[in-house]
Amino acid sequence: MQEVIKADNLTVMLGGKTVLEDISFSALQGELTGVIGPNGAGKTTLLRAALGLVPIQKGLLTVFGSRGLNLKEARPGIGYMPQRQSFERRFPLSAADVVATGLLSPRTLLRRVPEKGRKVEKALHSVGMEGFSHRSFQSLSGGEQQRILLARALARRPGLLLLDEPNTGLDFPAQQSFVKLLQELKEKERLSIILVSHDLVSIAPSADKLLCINRAMHIHGHPAEVLRSPHLDEAYRCQFDFLSTGSGIERCRH
Repeated sequence: MQEVIKADNLTVMLGGKTVLEDISFSALQGELTGVIGPNGAGKTTLLRAALGLVPIQKGLLTVFGSRGLNLKEARPGIGYMPQRQSFERRFPLSAADVVATGLLSPRTLLRRVPEKGRKVEKALHSVGMEGFSHRSFQSLSGGEQQRILLARALARRPGLLLLDEPNTGLDFPAQQSFVKLLQELKEKERLSIILVSHDLVSIAPSADKLLCINRAMHIHGHPAEVLRSPHLDEAYRCQFDFLSTGSGIERCRH
C-alpha cells in the first residue's frame, strides 16, 4: 500500500522550546493511526507540521511525496478537523454553509467554487447528514455538529484526514457512533486517518496503529502491543492498567 505520511527523526521547536523531538513513524493508505499522549504532549503540533504550518527544526516529514518547504503543496489532499470550534452565533450558518467553508482556499476565496452545491451534498451524504443541510448548525446536538464538521473536512475529497480530539465533549454513545463512521469511511474511501486523542480506551479498538508521544516518541505499533507496553508509564508519567474484556479494553488508573 502507498505510504501517505512518513516522519523520520522529526524535531519541531516553537518559541525556542522543543515541542517534538525525534519522532519517526509512517502511515499507509487506508490505515487509521491513533496519536495518543497527555495534554501538552505535542499531538496538535504534529498535525500542524503535516499541514506545513510550523517549521521543522530537524529531520524529515513527507506527506504525499511532498516534504520540507513544499509540504504546503500537499494541503489540497488533506482534510483537517481542528479541536472543537465554535461558529459565531450571531451568524445563522446552516449545516450546508459550514460544510461549504471546507471548500475555501486562498485560490478560491474570491472565486466561485465549481459545483459547490453538489460537493456539499456529497460530503453531507458521506456522514449520513444529507437531511440536515438547511438546519441551523447551532441547533444540532454535539454528535450531529461533529458529523457536520467531519463533512467539512471531507468536502474536497481528501486522501488524508487529520482529526484533533474529535470526540471531546461527546457522550460515550456519540463517541462510539463517530468512531464507527470513521471506520466506514476508511474502508469505503481508502482514507488514511490520523486521529489525535488523549483517551486511549476509545481509540484503541478502531486503530490500525497507535503512536504514543510526550514530546518524544515512546512507542509506535499495533494497539495491543502499545497498550501493554511499559513505555506508556513514561509517556503519561503515571500508572495505567489495561484489561482486555469481551466488550473491548477497559482502563484502570491509580
